[in-house]
Amino acid sequence: MSRPLRLAFGRINQETNALSPVLTTENDFRAVHWLEDDALLARCAFWPMEVESMFRNAELSGFVQGARAHAKKQGFALELVPLLSAWAVPSGPLTRACFDTLVDTMCAKLRAALAVGPLDGVYLSLHGAMNVEDLPLSAAETPESEIVRRVREVVGPTMPVAVSLDLHGLITNALVEQSTFIQGYQTNPHRDHAAVGARCARVLADTARGLIAPAMAWRSLPMLLGGGNTVDFLKPLRPIFQRMKALEKNDAVLGTTLMTVHPWNRHSEVGWATLVAVDTKKADALAFAERATTGLAQMAWDVRHHLPPTMRTPQDALDRARRRTLLRKTGVVVISDASDVTSAGAPGENTALVKAFIEARDLRCYTTLRDPAVVDQLFKLQRRVGDDVDVVLGGKLDRQRGQGLPVHARIERLASAHGIGRHAVLAVDNCRIVVVEGPAMAVKPFYYKEAGLDPWKADVVMVKNFFPFLLFFAPLMRDVIFVRTAGVTDLDAAFVLDFAGPVHPRDRVEEWESTDRRRRALHLSPPSTAWRPQTAAAA
Repeated sequence: MSRPLRLAFGRINQETNALSPVLTTENDFRAVHWLEDDALLARCAFWPMEVESMFRNAELSGFVQGARAHAKKQGFALELVPLLSAWAVPSGPLTRACFDTLVDTMCAKLRAALAVGPLDGVYLSLHGAMNVEDLPLSAAETPESEIVRRVREVVGPTMPVAVSLDLHGLITNALVEQSTFIQGYQTNPHRDHAAVGARCARVLADTARGLIAPAMAWRSLPMLLGGGNTVDFLKPLRPIFQRMKALEKNDAVLGTTLMTVHPWNRHSEVGWATLVAVDTKKADALAFAERATTGLAQMAWDVRHHLPPTMRTPQDALDRARRRTLLRKTGVVVISDASDVTSAGAPGENTALVKAFIEARDLRCYTTLRDPAVVDQLFKLQRRVGDDVDVVLGGKLDRQRGQGLPVHARIERLASAHGIGRHAVLAVDNCRIVVVEGPAMAVKPFYYKEAGLDPWKADVVMVKNFFPFLLFFAPLMRDVIFVRTAGVTDLDAAFVLDFAGPVHPRDRVEEWESTDRRRRALHLSPPSTAWRPQTAAAA
């Protein structure tokens, strides 16, 4: 090329729990992560934190650094065009106004970039499990496919568009038809954000330069749960991820994806999926992709009866923690409130485990919940450290499921910290309750350190997370217990949602092929004029 290759990149990321009544607004994105233009590009260098308090190097850093390394290795000039990066913590559905603002901002920046000069490709870091209020979509479409569609309205039908997804996302025909390349995470707990972004950079650059011609084959399974704990390096999913790595040794394969889906997604066609992307300039590549993705789908279907382990009651969990006497001397017992996982979109105000911790007077317990009303009340009344207070915790955000918990406590801390915002630490006997104004994202030991608490000094620490905490708490975690307290992230809570057909394990499902054929036959409604790459036949 006589000019540098110009690749634009951006992010719109939120995982929605359709059962949560706490809607997500533009302010929720701006409070967590909102970067534009050169400020975004600067954050994608190696050392800065790309996403504040969350990731040093995530997908966009991986894309920027991967694109630069690839350009240097291949000897071509490169210009990277930053657009918008917006990330909100998991919660309830986005308001329509929020969604339109996000997409309109992204598209406006694309138009501005095109006014400067031609673009050669666009990379979009999305999640795949977003829900939006009052957004009319067909069964083949998702909010993410709508983002790609609107981007294509700006950049045109022939522009290569690469998309990355969380492995809990949803793949539908609309997304496959409008994307040049799709790559999901290949780890759970997630630790390959940057690697996924770098792969998208290489594929996008090589596609724009005409070196490769990507196509994708995919399969969809009527399956909400399965695969045991769904950790990539443990059985039963480990053989599937090993097979994916083996497939990628074929020089025709550009990427492989297994989507284990976010079950609390209000979409009629929710289910696990497999996808294999290949370079059709290689002989018989598309036929190979067909066989490979079918094989991966069958492997996934074969582990459907490996359901997650049974969750314990709060009392059972604390009894087990008491028995870990020696282990607690060198670390902590971590208890996950699996019914109120804020990193899966729960409100974070469940009081059942808080109540149990308060009553466990022989154990030093750290717990947390979200109650913006109580935090605001304590700040407005100008309460001080050492004051005794009577407050009712919880039962305000999700009035259908939540129950208020009256407590008499002593204020141990009243402050604001970068990672958790305004908060109060309340002491009740041997229990410390971190009451936060925003989402109670108790995933890392850092969360409690920001509240002035040393996790090493606790016997028991609560988290509101399914998987990543296993990595972050590893140095001090001596046992881990998952607890059911009745909430929107109970694994069977999604069974009340409406689906287009039977899904495992809510329903008895004997085979997956008929559902797959029907889902892959669904197309945009009304018919789309958007560019469609060469894709595997739906039949």
